Amino acid sequence: MGEIKVGTASWTDRTLLDSGWYPSTADTPEKRLAYYARQFPLVEVDATYYSPPAERTARLWVERTPPGFTFNVKAFSLLTGHPTRVSALYKDLRPATDKRTVYPGDLTAQAYEEVWTRFLGALDPLADAGRLGALLFQFPPWFTIKRFNKEYLLEVERRCRPLRPVFEFRHASWFDGDNAEETLTFLRRHGLAYVSVDMPQGHRSSVPPVLAATADLAVVRFHGHSDRWTSSDIHEKFGYRYSERELRDWAPKLRELARNAEQTHVLLNNCYRDYAQTNARQLQDLLAA
Repeated sequence: MGEIKVGTASWTDRTLLDSGWYPSTADTPEKRLAYYARQFPLVEVDATYYSPPAERTARLWVERTPPGFTFNVKAFSLLTGHPTRVSALYKDLRPATDKRTVYPGDLTAQAYEEVWTRFLGALDPLADAGRLGALLFQFPPWFTIKRFNKEYLLEVERRCRPLRPVFEFRHASWFDGDNAEETLTFLRRHGLAYVSVDMPQGHRSSVPPVLAATADLAVVRFHGHSDRWTSSDIHEKFGYRYSERELRDWAPKLRELARNAEQTHVLLNNCYRDYAQTNARQLQDLLAA
């Protein structure tokens, strides 16, 4: 069985800081990250979806964590086809527009290429220190199963190489009927890592909890089962605390998944107060038992 690393999708959320999970001595960003890294071997950086990271920030992350700690980094929204705030773009690459949000097609080809270059380049300190695990490409609900989108997955892999992109879908078409086998076969053929999800069902963005290793790295993200999944309030959307029974049911499934991959990353994304950290600790203990 390959190694399983468990972590959470945030360590700086405001409600987490208010929850009392951090000891009073962890009163600076540096101390909080160092404390987190003593509890878990893995964390997902979510802020990079909203604004591309600075190389200096990545260097600080390296300095504040021990060898063997792993950062998974969420891809900048523009690179997954989401609407992106103009103010989040690098100042010299912002298009002349009155719109508040833009898509890749709103930038010149040169500017779009430069966004890719700068985003990946900023992660060099993490990669050089062996701290960079995967780049999470979480696609929008309108990213359906079709040839153009499959080709984009291959393009992303080429652009990121030698870094490791992993792919999370948010449209059920990828797993409707025979499409499930088609999707997994395509990913395996090209060595692309699939991100399995546990999430509310019955919504436009819902994908079933298909656990599959399509490369040497398997990733599972737990989004919870909030009945407010469509809320614009992110804490209502993800404010779900898994019961110990739910996590007990998941533990053997994760062990089975890990038998088919060299490494498995398990991320708790139910980021409200200390829900994710508490559940990650419970799951970590269950997997170790």
